[in-house]
Amino acid sequence: MIYRIRAHHGMCFSFFQGKGYSGEFTENMWKMKEKLSENPEVILLCGADDVCARCPNNLSGKCSSADKVENYDRQVLACCGLREGDKVRWDDFVRAVQAHILSPGKRPDICGGCQWDNLCR
Repeated sequence: MIYRIRAHHGMCFSFFQGKGYSGEFTENMWKMKEKLSENPEVILLCGADDVCARCPNNLSGKCSSADKVENYDRQVLACCGLREGDKVRWDDFVRAVQAHILSPGKRPDICGGCQWDNLCR
């Protein structure tokens, strides 16, 4: 199975602590984290994905903060040398995010204005 993943969620999963927008969202996040731990192929998106499916900000497939989070997605893809629609193994994507964003300390530049920023410090 190929999972649909927003590019910025490659950072979010690194810091996820069981907190989220709602209980339903958090439960889905745990399930997705478990599925992704099996290193499936993912398709990288700049829009609603399999994580967003249970988010209360997902309004019929469109995020209520679309402009902000799509910018996060585009920055992650650019930093990692990837494009929307690319298919990669999850572990390869996580390594790219770690090497090009998290280790060099670029995360705050990409999503420092996110409401969950304090969990990622």
